[in-house]
Amino acid sequence: MEDEGGFVEDFFGSLPEGFVAKALSLTSPKDACRLSLVCSVFRSAAEWDAVWESFLPVDYRKFVLAAADGGSSLSYSTKKQLYLRLCDQPIIIDGGNKSFSLDKRTGKKCYMLAARDLSIVWGDTPRYWRWISLPESRFSEVAELISVCWLEVHGRIKTSMLSPDTVYTAFIVFKSTSEIYGFESQPAEVSIGISGLESQTQTVFLEPEGETRRVYPVVPRRRMGMFHRGRVLNPNLIMPVNPSSNGNGPKQREDGWMEIELGEYYIKKGEEGELEMSMTEVKGGNWKGGLVIQGIEIRPKPCKS
Repeated sequence: MEDEGGFVEDFFGSLPEGFVAKALSLTSPKDACRLSLVCSVFRSAAEWDAVWESFLPVDYRKFVLAAADGGSSLSYSTKKQLYLRLCDQPIIIDGGNKSFSLDKRTGKKCYMLAARDLSIVWGDTPRYWRWISLPESRFSEVAELISVCWLEVHGRIKTSMLSPDTVYTAFIVFKSTSEIYGFESQPAEVSIGISGLESQTQTVFLEPEGETRRVYPVVPRRRMGMFHRGRVLNPNLIMPVNPSSNGNGPKQREDGWMEIELGEYYIKKGEEGELEMSMTEVKGGNWKGGLVIQGIEIRPKPCKS
């Protein structure tokens, strides 16, 4: 009796490679890699430029050309190499104010807004904040909090820049210095939503990892526009009911930085507006310091598999 592997090779090996490549291009990067293990024809078809071109955003050339180095660092000979390069090594765009990359599983767009691209209250006042360079940051400058009693950080990005029909999660990316203080008992509020419409807020503690704290959901700061004529104006907003059970606390990243989730938002196809994300601590009135902010990252929420 012929072994199973030989049967699969004989059965699928008779298919035209171009037909297989077309079928693979209609799947996903993850599925294409899995299917490449089926047989030699699938393995060869999975290397076609046409397959990986279909996984790249339609406007990917714009980002390559907009790279801070003009795209000279993007060395690739195949579209698969380019795809993996954009997944593993974010490119700096927008004059150094943003980075762009792709989600490896889906090919959807990811961004990080540099601290310089954020609105930081008193950010240009040297007694409260200072701008420094760190070799481990992907941007030339990061914002170090010296001391404030009013912490307020906002970031915005056009929804048209994001991949449609996608749930995005936003994170503030930061480090705490050895002199962090003022965050022990007063939580910060984090939020996400379309600018000018509703935004729901929850609370998190920013103190160093290792000490367990409770998180307290709070009422949305802006109710105006939430309901109109008996219907929800913006049903795309997705917020965890229990932030702690959804992992919405400080987490260590692979790059050595920490991140805290600001919330989730579903981007509809054709939706216009600005996605606004924020982190504030303006209620306690106590002085606080010792944070270093690299930026706000927006990336697709991983699908359950």
